[in-house]
Amino acid sequence: MSIVKVKRIGPKRVVIYVRLSDEDRYKKNKNDDSESIANQKSMLLKYALEQGWEVINVYSDDDYSGTDNNRPDFNRMIEECEKGNVDIVLCKTQSRFSRDMEIVEKYIHNKFIEWGVRFVSIVDNADTDVEGNKKSRQINGLVNEWYLEDLSKNVRKSLQNKREDGQFLGSFAPYGYMKDPDNKNKLLIDPVAAEVVKEIFKMYKDGNGYYKIAKSLNDRGILTPSNYKKENGSKFVCNSAKYRDIKTGWCQDTIAGILRNEVYMGNLVQGKKTYVSYKNHKSVIKPKDEWTYSYGTHEPIIDVETWNFVQAKFKSRTRITKTGEVYMLSRKVYCKECHHIFTRNLYKTSEGKTAYLKCKGVRLANQNCKNNASIRCDVLEKILLDEINKQLDIYYSISELDRIYTIQKKSLNSNVISKKEIFEQEKEELNAKIQKKNDYYKSIYEDKLEGIISQEEFMMLREKFSKEIDEYKKRIEVINEELSNIKTNEDRIETSIAIFEKYKHIDKLTKEIVDEFVDEILIGEVNAENNTRDIDISFNLIRLD
Repeated sequence: MSIVKVKRIGPKRVVIYVRLSDEDRYKKNKNDDSESIANQKSMLLKYALEQGWEVINVYSDDDYSGTDNNRPDFNRMIEECEKGNVDIVLCKTQSRFSRDMEIVEKYIHNKFIEWGVRFVSIVDNADTDVEGNKKSRQINGLVNEWYLEDLSKNVRKSLQNKREDGQFLGSFAPYGYMKDPDNKNKLLIDPVAAEVVKEIFKMYKDGNGYYKIAKSLNDRGILTPSNYKKENGSKFVCNSAKYRDIKTGWCQDTIAGILRNEVYMGNLVQGKKTYVSYKNHKSVIKPKDEWTYSYGTHEPIIDVETWNFVQAKFKSRTRITKTGEVYMLSRKVYCKECHHIFTRNLYKTSEGKTAYLKCKGVRLANQNCKNNASIRCDVLEKILLDEINKQLDIYYSISELDRIYTIQKKSLNSNVISKKEIFEQEKEELNAKIQKKNDYYKSIYEDKLEGIISQEEFMMLREKFSKEIDEYKKRIEVINEELSNIKTNEDRIETSIAIFEKYKHIDKLTKEIVDEFVDEILIGEVNAENNTRDIDISFNLIRLD
């Protein structure tokens, strides 16, 4: 059986399609069409009336991008076209239909022809019934796609500049904070949630694990971050909520995430994710060296000493023994020769069981470490205790007025502290130059569209601007690294002073004291001639000797 299409007699059935991608400031409420949408409808209805066409429907997608293939009214219109219910699709411009060249080719130049649908846009004179009009439509499509590509680059650069300026760009404030009502890019402390954050850090510092902290919060009915936000009127949606009951309480992953989030130190780490392209919105994780770090952007919830202690504790985490104890020097002692860890063992002696530390590399078949002499734990602990008390004695031998100055002077990076303001000023000037270049680039792009400059001139200027902006950005990367070093150095000075002020003399070592003072200890090989060995102690704080 063959199907014969009969040409319809009577007025042309036309559907009007209108679209706007930016929310219009003149909307009365979210359910109203924007002023621009209303203008498009008015223009197109008048045009259809003048042509004697019958308008059978008006499709409107407000606040949708021209590259979005999931526009609801657009897809409903396409379905009607495919069913044979439409003779003409009428738009203000071809870009209102789509800015994606693939969509233009798929429908305007292929499917519409197959379905017997004519496409007309009145401003740029696109008309599939006009012979020779196809090239101009394709050129329009390319220009629209170039525009989107350039716009996407400019938006990304603008967002990157905002991140580098320390502006918060998240849709929702992190738990413990809220957005400033007067400045959505600035964070303010949420006093209620901030107390929970402080408690989480304190409990972990006191030796409680993720599970125990989560259980404590759940037992007391403390709302999880997502539920707390919803209770306070936020539209926050937890991506994992669809996989479990929304009433599920605190979990270990949430606790771990909070304890590692630099936002509680007053810093922002942004730009961790990006999209594949302006046409493909699939999210991808960026390498860590491409993340944007901004320091001191808002009031911290956690003090420097607590933060550094917790982060150091992560590095030294070890399994709990059957007795529930963790050796104070666990994950702190390493071989100076092969850099393997020194493990603790018990040996029977005439005095009973004695604890020793020995290089693990000696026992490994693929290693050839000759540092096979063990060291008694009590001997190493005594050496470490004496070294710590030596640092405390030096600190308190300095007058109170000179202590900060002395620590700054002893800091290896103290010479860069004075450069901080210079670097920040230079960074501000570079960002201003980038913004100026971007603004000028937009103006020449408009000149190109209006025919004031040629495509060749535009491409030449764009290449020049891109090179200059890349040079500015490379310099900003260097400055950010220098500012990061300065910040690290300042934190180390602050931490050192806090630890020194906490103790005057230590009689007995504990794991907490070791974690505060010690980064690592390197044990060297025994010298056969004088029966000595090097023991290098690296402190978390700044050494004063």
